[in-house]
Amino acid sequence: MDQEIKVSQKAIICNNEGKILVMRRNITALSGPLSWDLPGGKLDFGEDARKGIIREIKEETGLDVNELEILDINSGFNELKEFWFTVCYLVVVKNPDIKISKEHDSFEWVSPKEIQGLNMPESFKSFAKTFESL
Repeated sequence: MDQEIKVSQKAIICNNEGKILVMRRNITALSGPLSWDLPGGKLDFGEDARKGIIREIKEETGLDVNELEILDINSGFNELKEFWFTVCYLVVVKNPDIKISKEHDSFEWVSPKEIQGLNMPESFKSFAKTFESL
């Protein structure tokens, strides 16, 4: 069994209406094809965490962000039995102009309650619950 700890970062990006950006992974995704996702990704070895999430947000949404804060942290095994440690950040955007990357095929703005009904990892749904409780 793999004893490696993998580190990822995700972002709850919300708009003026309190809705959260979710993106659907494309059909060729290695894990979770056609499932819903939050912007973010794996932290590169040696990469500054803050710069890493800002990079991922830019790559996946086209958004330039500077103001973000840690919202929540969780850890656990994914469907491939890999152990992940995930930091989730909160980002508020006023006039979002989303330009998704080739990793995703669509996006939507949904309420924290609507996220609970999406085909999405439970750990990401827990981030939405944390956001909702603010």
